[in-house]
Amino acid sequence: MSEIDTATDNTWLSHEDLEQVRAQMPIVYVEAVPVRVDPLGNVTEIGLLLRQAADGTISRLIVSGRVLHGERVRDALLRHCEKDLGPLALPRIPVDPSPFTVAEYFPNGERSGFHDPRQHAVSLVYIVPVDGECEPTQQALDLAWYTPAQVVSPSVIGQMTGGQDRLLRVALAHVGQLP
Repeated sequence: MSEIDTATDNTWLSHEDLEQVRAQMPIVYVEAVPVRVDPLGNVTEIGLLLRQAADGTISRLIVSGRVLHGERVRDALLRHCEKDLGPLALPRIPVDPSPFTVAEYFPNGERSGFHDPRQHAVSLVYIVPVDGECEPTQQALDLAWYTPAQVVSPSVIGQMTGGQDRLLRVALAHVGQLP
């Protein structure tokens, strides 16, 4: 029996290799709806990033990113929260995270209502309370906090693309805060 190398290489694929993989198979993502909660655990604010979306537009988005080969989902959530919200955000990632929903993004947005022109992506979606100070990093242009009523207003929803507004509504319904 030959010895199998179980070490993982967490480096990114080259741009060309990633495009080839995206064209042939679904990619696993994690998405996190960053929230602030009151002492009773009720969601009081939802954080949205302003950054370039997959379709090239500048949009309001939730935290998202790929899961690396060999990376645990929990570690991917933490990495992307810290990358997008800053190292002092102090996200509370559950020990054994289970998503509140799964979103499937397709190049044709009519298939599922979630659209990513680059690929078919399967995204595990979480609500992640943050306790610290959030500052958008180089990936984001801005980070804004909204109340549950504000985040589903036409002025905020109108800044979102790819079906992320639907994810916000599902997240708010999940925590009993959909206005």
